[in-house]
Amino acid sequence: MSNTATTPTVQFTITAIPAEHRRQQTLLRLMRMNPGVQGALSRLKRERLRSGNRRTARAGRIWLAREECTRVVFVEKGATFTLRMTPQIAADVKSVEKYLEAKAG
Repeated sequence: MSNTATTPTVQFTITAIPAEHRRQQTLLRLMRMNPGVQGALSRLKRERLRSGNRRTARAGRIWLAREECTRVVFVEKGATFTLRMTPQIAADVKSVEKYLEAKAG
């Protein structure tokens, strides 16, 4: 295994909003890796499975009309999120580092 126990935790703050859509998507993906956000997303997913999806009968079968996933985080100037830095996300962080301010925490 890698040294995940000694991997530092870093707090990021968005200093500027990227003009490119793909950079915004990278920031969103990184923000969704925050443990607090992941918990909220999984709770919302369970709730959607219980009550949000509509089941309808079509052609003798049950069809499922899925509800859209809730957006929990947004790319905004000043938004902060905390990540555990691992080699797997290092390339993503490097690609958007000019839009982020990093602080050990």
